[in-house]
Amino acid sequence: MTRLTVAQALVRFLAAQYTERDGVRQRLVSATWGIFGHGNVAGIGQALVEYADVMPYHQGRNEQAMVHAAVGYARQSNRLSAHAVTTSIGPGATNLVTGAALATINRIPVLLLPGDAFATRPADPVLQQLEVPYAGEMSVNDCLRPVSKYFDRITRPEALIPAALAAARVLTDPVETGAVTLALPQDVQAEAYDWPEKFFAERVWRVRRPVPDDAELDAAVAAIGGAARPLIVAGGGVKYSGAEEALATFAALTGIPVASTQAGKGALRHDHPQDVGAVGHTGTAVADHLARTADVVIGVGTRWTDFTTASGTLFTHPDVRFVNLNIAAFDTHKMAALPLVADAREGLEGLHALLDPHHVTEHYVREYAEEKLRWEARVTAAHTAPDEKARPTQTQVLGVLDTLVDDTDILINAAGSLPGDLHKLWRARSSDQYHVEYGYSCMGYEIPAAIGVALAAPGRPVWALVGDGTYLMNPTEIVTAVQEGLPIKVVILQNHGYASIGGLSESVGGERYGTAYRFRAPDGSFTGAPLPVDLAANAASLGMRVLTARTVRDLREALADARTSTVPTCVYVETETADTVSGAPPAQAWWDVPVAETATRSSAVKAREEYDRHVTARRRHL
Repeated sequence: MTRLTVAQALVRFLAAQYTERDGVRQRLVSATWGIFGHGNVAGIGQALVEYADVMPYHQGRNEQAMVHAAVGYARQSNRLSAHAVTTSIGPGATNLVTGAALATINRIPVLLLPGDAFATRPADPVLQQLEVPYAGEMSVNDCLRPVSKYFDRITRPEALIPAALAAARVLTDPVETGAVTLALPQDVQAEAYDWPEKFFAERVWRVRRPVPDDAELDAAVAAIGGAARPLIVAGGGVKYSGAEEALATFAALTGIPVASTQAGKGALRHDHPQDVGAVGHTGTAVADHLARTADVVIGVGTRWTDFTTASGTLFTHPDVRFVNLNIAAFDTHKMAALPLVADAREGLEGLHALLDPHHVTEHYVREYAEEKLRWEARVTAAHTAPDEKARPTQTQVLGVLDTLVDDTDILINAAGSLPGDLHKLWRARSSDQYHVEYGYSCMGYEIPAAIGVALAAPGRPVWALVGDGTYLMNPTEIVTAVQEGLPIKVVILQNHGYASIGGLSESVGGERYGTAYRFRAPDGSFTGAPLPVDLAANAASLGMRVLTARTVRDLREALADARTSTVPTCVYVETETADTVSGAPPAQAWWDVPVAETATRSSAVKAREEYDRHVTARRRHL
């Protein structure tokens, strides 16, 4: 038996946990992020000092941002390694909620260790305790329950043993993973207990690769084999399985085109003959056309969100059927599909073994190949700046970056109009180059996530692409990048407001109300001069090296400089807006944002007429 505090025992336990898949072993929890307060400094804080040799520590500035950094690390690690996050009680704990929701929605493992109010209740209430008259055991940490895949409150030392094992089980489960929360009352953290030595023994959690059921596989093969216009929709599950090579081989041998969701983009390189790019509301013209005419759609590792299905209006073939290959049975039954519950790599290899090569006709291959060439011309047009001395548009910023990167670069984005432009226009050169968080589409994710990615992929250029709105949400982790010496590259695109939601507002009758960063005019509207906000100076004040680009030529030089920089570097560029200069091609498919059913303003009335026209195309697949 070994006498340790609960916090010390937890840190020692975590340091001995490993994952293994395909014979490759790595630490399950390789580091801990933390901001210390009275609710964790004497418990987890002291334990991290005690075991600093086996548990690295990263200091954060904002609790939500620490979770984003941990998510960035785990996603870049293909969910096979994760980080823990410790906070104090009260606001430190509740600041975790947004990050936890993001992790769970995207099914990314992160271990949350918020402090909690005294279990022994020596004084009641204590500082930062929420009093709930009908439930004495409740605390603010209970708000983490609905956004956690596993939640437990450790009110006795011995309860840590089953809870820690359950936490590791969920973190390593490819179906159930997400945010895992162990709430730690501050008195229990510091309480000593005699622990069995086996609790600290090295333990390996093998990440399984379930193979498809024979009957389900036969049904899937029969459906695909009878299709004239099949289409594959690749989701994030392809990447997390490491099934990119299996997908490329399957697509090449069968000739079936592959479209990608936001999470799946990059599963095939952009220049693979069967890659037809993004699908759905932010999709390419070729992929969305193929989706509308497909008679069998094979979903591989996708959750089928509304952006992928164009809110149920995209797949319009009267006899379309779906085959869903997914490790999560929950997802395989979506779209009334034939389920194929299996690991993505194992499932693709199973299909490949039973399907005839060159499954589709040469005419079909020529059709999508020619459409892909036409779309590539539109991409090039959007990327190209006719005047190097002019201020760039947002898509021209992407075009300049496209000329500078290679397959080692990683791009991170989450919110605004950039995810749509990137999904349609970015030429992914490797399976992990495209890192867009679009499950929760959380403003403020990009900069901390870039830090996590840089920790998981040292030596590779990591770009955080942010608009001014996103930057203002969460710039504080720039200080962390400076402290850690991580040469992330932050590109700030300044368009003086929430341009993405402004465009949406205009399309649904909201008239861009409240979306610009401008002084209030005499009539009360925000239509005055732009606010005198200097984001470049702000980034510099936080320790970043800042390069300002005023023209396309400046931008090219600044991005090239930033790419090779060995210190955290920001490229600040003010872009032309969509109001004055065309940017990306318009949406190729609809997205359902309900419009006021009755209104007096003509903009809303017209928007409702357009909405009613689109909504009639919605279809429930049965």
